[in-house]
Amino acid sequence: MLRYVLPALAVAAFAQQPDISAEKIREHVKYLASDQLEGRGVGTHGEKLATEYIASQLKSEGVQPGGDEGSYFQRVPLVGCRTEPAVSLKSAGRGQNLSFNWVKDFVGTAFTQKPENDFDAEAIFVGHGISAPEYSWDDYKGVDVKGKVLIFFTNEPPSNTPDFFAGPALTYYGRWTYKFEEATRRGAVAALIIHTTPTAGYGWNVVSSSWSQEHSELKLKPGEKGLDFAGWLTEEAGSRLMTPTGKTIDQLLALANERSFRPIPLGIHVVGHIPVALRNIESRNVIGRIDGTTLKGQAVLFTAHWDHLGIGVPVNGDKIYNGAVDNATGCAMVLEIARAWAALPEKPKRSGLFIFVTAEEQGLLGSEYYGEHPKVPAGETALDLNFDAFYPFGKTRDVLVTGAERTTFWPDVERDAREMHLEIKPDAEPGQGHYYRSDHFSLARVGIPAFSIDAGRDYIGKPPDFGKKAFEEYNEKHYHQPSDEYHEDWDFGSMRQMAQFGLKLGLDAANLPQLPTWKKGDEFLTARENSQRK
Repeated sequence: MLRYVLPALAVAAFAQQPDISAEKIREHVKYLASDQLEGRGVGTHGEKLATEYIASQLKSEGVQPGGDEGSYFQRVPLVGCRTEPAVSLKSAGRGQNLSFNWVKDFVGTAFTQKPENDFDAEAIFVGHGISAPEYSWDDYKGVDVKGKVLIFFTNEPPSNTPDFFAGPALTYYGRWTYKFEEATRRGAVAALIIHTTPTAGYGWNVVSSSWSQEHSELKLKPGEKGLDFAGWLTEEAGSRLMTPTGKTIDQLLALANERSFRPIPLGIHVVGHIPVALRNIESRNVIGRIDGTTLKGQAVLFTAHWDHLGIGVPVNGDKIYNGAVDNATGCAMVLEIARAWAALPEKPKRSGLFIFVTAEEQGLLGSEYYGEHPKVPAGETALDLNFDAFYPFGKTRDVLVTGAERTTFWPDVERDAREMHLEIKPDAEPGQGHYYRSDHFSLARVGIPAFSIDAGRDYIGKPPDFGKKAFEEYNEKHYHQPSDEYHEDWDFGSMRQMAQFGLKLGLDAANLPQLPTWKKGDEFLTARENSQRK
């Protein structure tokens, strides 16, 4: 019976839905991406300006505080780690005596949260550095790597079948965050990723701009340990380091892609001196709340990260990494959704939480912290809709909701897309692992059904290949670069369109008779079931 009533409720909710304003989204993007905010770096003056602006906008639209102690802010304790210029990385043994140059050859930082980090340890190549029992895959093959320096590639073995690393789509096993986490669990002293553009999905300029600056980390808990060095090598530097194997990078990658791969001791030592300037950072998530009616103790989340890279290495004389697309756009859209939700004459059953998280660019830290310290328990949270990086090229005929198909909310997503005349398209770059690279992933890990809403690539009034070319140009020239800036000629049509879609989905989730969950067999279902037992 409920399945027949629900569509009528959804239509009624959409009928009363206030209009989303493209111009209001523009105003927010223009300010958040301005030079005045200095790239919205974590722990900087730009953070203060950005978070205060977001809070003030929530307050002005009648959105109540949802943070700590009646404020709009949730404190997120971080440690800022900036690798000092005196850093050195060398290798020795088997006739090899190499020195690597900072930024040109390698970047990274210590995860120990200590100022001095020195190691001299045997190096061992571990392929992709993956141990995935459910796929009968183990790059470690029982080899004890405690106290060793691990060398590996990012990404994962190629697959075209869903039952082996989820087919072409990158899983979490392919992400650099997993690689360093697994190295830490196995007691390695340091870990180095050999970068290639195909395996990483982006060029060395993206890695160097991100990892040569201050890197933030959640404060270690008592008893936790971190790597003395978590770093990246260029393909050329990696090739030199791997000379003792007698194989090229391509040959090593081919070996790593074989199930029979076994760890390869290199017969050399990697020696590192990693001095780190540390500072405690009291960063913050911004949270607004609008209470629901009969189920106000439960909530629908809307998330976007406010941070970007701050001030960094100048490119063409510009040192401010404004982060206009990434992610002033998503913040602006969630602000506009919050305004529209607050303007509803009749509120939905569940509450709406509008969360602007910190330190996404450092490894989804703000959303991870919220997942561990939620304002509404994970088991009482219906859904997270995340907004991250939208292009200013006008309306599209399609939408991407990668991960939504894994939830029981999927039929509602399909229906709402049809009602908005949007075709749901599959992820155009499944090998990029987008699902595991944005803040919804942190919330999925604690059991919350979560996914991002992204505009598609089929732009109305544009050539068929326009979307693909626009993505490639942004990824190659502007992603994590100072050139990611706001321009007055931007078309905010798709942002308005996707914000409307997100608002519609959120209202439907807020009025569902039962909380959504993950489908049977999904990797996050156990976390969902555990969260609802608490």
